[in-house]
Amino acid sequence: MYLAQQKQLEERLRSALRNLYHIDVESVVLEQPPDLAFGECATPLAFELARKLRKAPRKIAEEIVAALGTVPGFAAFEVAGAGYINARLDRAALVQSYAIDLAPASESRSGQLLHALVEHTSINPNKAAHVGHLRNAILGDTFVRLLRAAGHKVDVQNYIDNTGVQVADVVVGLTHLEDLSLAGVEEVISELADSGERIDFYCWDLYARVSQWYTADPAQAEARKKIRLDTLHAIEAGGNESAHIAELVSTAILRRHLETMLRLDIEYDLLPRESEILHLHFWDLAFAQLKAKGVLYFETEGKNKGCWVMKRAGSTRTGDALRDPDENGDAADGPDEDAKVIVRSNGTVTYVGKDIAYHLWKFGLLGRDFAYRRFFRYDDRECWISAEAGEPNHPHFGGAQAIYNVIDSRQSDPQANVIEALRGLGYTEQASRYTHFSYEMVALTPRCALELGYDVLEEDRARPYIEVSGRKGFGVKADDLIDKLIAATRAEVDSRHPELSEAERDATARAIAVGALRYFMLRYTRNSVIAFDFKDALSFEGETGPYLQYAVVRTRSIFRKAGTTPEEALTALEGVDVAPYLSGEGTEGIWEVWLRAAKTTLLLDQCIQTAEPAYLAKHAFQLAQDFSNFYRLHHILSEENPARKKLLLAAAAVTQRELIRSLAWLGISAPEVM
Repeated sequence: MYLAQQKQLEERLRSALRNLYHIDVESVVLEQPPDLAFGECATPLAFELARKLRKAPRKIAEEIVAALGTVPGFAAFEVAGAGYINARLDRAALVQSYAIDLAPASESRSGQLLHALVEHTSINPNKAAHVGHLRNAILGDTFVRLLRAAGHKVDVQNYIDNTGVQVADVVVGLTHLEDLSLAGVEEVISELADSGERIDFYCWDLYARVSQWYTADPAQAEARKKIRLDTLHAIEAGGNESAHIAELVSTAILRRHLETMLRLDIEYDLLPRESEILHLHFWDLAFAQLKAKGVLYFETEGKNKGCWVMKRAGSTRTGDALRDPDENGDAADGPDEDAKVIVRSNGTVTYVGKDIAYHLWKFGLLGRDFAYRRFFRYDDRECWISAEAGEPNHPHFGGAQAIYNVIDSRQSDPQANVIEALRGLGYTEQASRYTHFSYEMVALTPRCALELGYDVLEEDRARPYIEVSGRKGFGVKADDLIDKLIAATRAEVDSRHPELSEAERDATARAIAVGALRYFMLRYTRNSVIAFDFKDALSFEGETGPYLQYAVVRTRSIFRKAGTTPEEALTALEGVDVAPYLSGEGTEGIWEVWLRAAKTTLLLDQCIQTAEPAYLAKHAFQLAQDFSNFYRLHHILSEENPARKKLLLAAAAVTQRELIRSLAWLGISAPEVM
């Protein structure tokens, strides 16, 4: 509702500028004043036009306000200070219209609905998922929910690097440390399943051991490095025992990853694998395009001699021009030593090269497709996996209009190079719709590390966080973390609600634990390092998931005691004169709740435009805070004025509606009791 009125005001302002000054502007900046005393919306537009029009900003503001006239949904426009234009909403009109607004969301600000592809999680299938992977998956899943809420068609992909060096390390561990053949690996996997143990946990320890084995004996370091490289090449080539072991183990671990993520209500549509990108020769097609368009050139000098390279993003140097003399006749430039190697001198393709081919497929620009087969069953649909030979009648994948890759910030350079390749090929529109959805790492607070049983040095206990390391075996397995959170919440639910059935207490504990974890990962902006801590995440006070869930539970209690429902409370507001209760003495907090609730769709739009879910998490927390302040000041159930009581009950109803809606977009459910 607030977003719709904001868009309407923007259009009226643009129209006024055309009529007054014959000026067209693409967008109008609208701000929120620091205090509602100045109105609900403001624009510095007059300041932006002052130099062009050669007028004082205040004079321009006065002319614009006079030209605006009456705008539906707004009560007044005022010129403030040296030229700000403040807008005041018609509070009673917004309350009445918003009370019956049942639309789940609106289109994005651009108004253009796209077929988007979101790639997230993408864990190497060599060991159990850890706490850092959870941030990736929760960010990606939440952004998918936001895009779908805005009406976009979204495919969710989880890229599986099943031929990479991490998988090779596990194969080396199995064949050289454990001395197992393919049959022996099959037997180990079967024995683990029979005993209730997990292959991803088994490989977690094995991966740490083999990482240390490579350098444990300096005399054997080169030989062990060669074992690692030979194993990697064998896996990439396929059709041999190492490749079969890699396929067997990575597939078993992948299933465990999907089961882990499902505990957080995270699902996928497709699992594209690197093995198919290699064996279906995606790179050959991409290589031909890149050479034909001159994006790649063959380096004949310098450190990259014998390699196919491309200029990095931001560089203006290309091809033979790198060695052309400058305007003074000096050949000072030489080869571009900073060029990105795409094909090494030995003919192998780098990660970026394979990623370019993969993204051409994502945009439907490669000219080749995977085969597909069913891999994992969700309640209402299948998750498919790429294959060399697959099943008929599969869904269509690829051919997206917009791509979002949830990949940590350390991959910024490779991501930028893929975008640069797309631009070089002439796919500028696709490059503009390619978003590296980057994020920073997840660490542990020293307190959390101690709770998990790790030895923490005395000097490290004062640090703000301790970094995790899969190679060193120091970290938090995702399932262990989820189990610990559920156990803590289950103990609390058991003590508070012994009257509930076992199943009800289980479901409530899970909802609180998942809500705590997801909100903790989402409350921080993506460029912030997170130091995870159990106590902070599970707190019922402050900016936490349980605090938001409890706000919903409180509203439910109000309606139970009032003997009505939120829907009935909103319907009952129709025709009531609410204007006297939205401003003036004794109305503190009432309008703030309605206004904050009305901004939910605006926050959806902002999150999509900025690719930042933290804004919605903050909005939900602020709405819960506003409601808490409102509830403390206004005694809803004992209110004697019938009209005012209807408004207060309706305020509780819209709070509940928008909190539940916001939480759902964040992937968090609201339990009935806490």
